[in-house]
Amino acid sequence: MKLLIVTQKVNINDPILGFFHRWIIEFSKHCEKITVICLEKGEFYLPVNVKVLSLGKENGVSKIKYLVNFYKYIWRERKNYDAVFVHMNQEYILLAGFWWRLIGKKVFMWRNHNAGSWLTDLAAFFCTKVFCTSKYSYTAKYKKTVLMPVGVDTEIFKPDPNVNKIPHSILFLARMSPAKKPHILIEALKFLKEKKVEFVANFYGDPALSDQSYYENLKQKVVDYGLDDRIIFHKGIPNRDTVAIYNQHKIFVNLSSSGMYDKTIFEAMACGCVVLTSNENLSGEIDGKYLFEQDNINNLIEKLSQALFDQDLIPVFYKIIERHNLKKLAENLFAILN
Repeated sequence: MKLLIVTQKVNINDPILGFFHRWIIEFSKHCEKITVICLEKGEFYLPVNVKVLSLGKENGVSKIKYLVNFYKYIWRERKNYDAVFVHMNQEYILLAGFWWRLIGKKVFMWRNHNAGSWLTDLAAFFCTKVFCTSKYSYTAKYKKTVLMPVGVDTEIFKPDPNVNKIPHSILFLARMSPAKKPHILIEALKFLKEKKVEFVANFYGDPALSDQSYYENLKQKVVDYGLDDRIIFHKGIPNRDTVAIYNQHKIFVNLSSSGMYDKTIFEAMACGCVVLTSNENLSGEIDGKYLFEQDNINNLIEKLSQALFDQDLIPVFYKIIERHNLKKLAENLFAILN
């Protein structure tokens, strides 16, 4: 098939969306041709059957120019795609869903988030199918929704026998935003220090401009709590470079709401981390010792204490990782798209 993908970024070096570069590569194995329209492009290395068109954010063009470029591309390339796959950004379906339906293009939306609105509902109306990974996603309620694997490239994300894990190490890797809840982990670590529990914690990630003050408050809180010798903040790094970071740490903590189902949970699992999460999608899927109640600091403290003291704990997540690997995602996706 010939597929049009609309996404936010094509950039292998992006800390948040760099993973999508590997998705495009895997998708290209199932397509005669892929055309990608992105808001912003950076460095990429894609197969010859993939063409990337940018709306121009990397060049600082105006939002009006974004819109002009978008309509120009979807019209000019209309004979080069049979279907449309919109990744996360419902706005593009709101802008063009009616026209795509009018000219007979099937539209598919991938949207995985606990929040949504009537605009999400309207975008879904124009879709043949809607995809998400979490049964708690806002989009899970539609009859046309299909739950999909998370899509982790297990050929890249895997244990490295040549890397020694930092003793008593804890990793938090995400955007530094209230939605990802790093403040809850900091509160738990404050208690562990007071109880003289040995640990070192590394926080990797950048804030959005709107979350800059939140991030500064986090760093100040660490100083105020006397944790600046235990907690180290690092800038966000390209997704491809996180493999080494996962492999260096024993424990990975994820605090996002269940509607998000972050890929980092599965990346960490694939690299052999002890994963502690409050994500309810994993209830019944993994041992209860890895799960804590959402936003419950005392429960998180209990799970962290157990994981830190049990230095011989080796998690076995092979079955769930196999169900959520990228090849499985591509197979399931194109069975529907075709």
